[in-house]
Amino acid sequence: MIDLYLLIQIIVAIGLVISAVVIYVLKDLLSAAIAFGVFSFLMSVEFYLLQAPDVAIAEAAIGAGLTTAIFVIAIKGTRKPGETSEEDEL
Repeated sequence: MIDLYLLIQIIVAIGLVISAVVIYVLKDLLSAAIAFGVFSFLMSVEFYLLQAPDVAIAEAAIGAGLTTAIFVIAIKGTRKPGETSEEDEL
């Protein structure tokens, strides 16, 4: 019979695969950046389950937190192709 530890690792691994596919499929960059944050959080959970709490904390802070925030800020600073801003119209 499967123990709880193995079941949790299987669920996290399935979540990683699903979030990676979602990141690849999404056309909206902001949604993909948020999905990347979810992927990074699941990676930090997996590192913790593999008894590497220092790596898990670093992945959660850098990967899920800082990198996702930088992606969101960079995406908000850009425009979609064909989109005009108010400054271009003046």
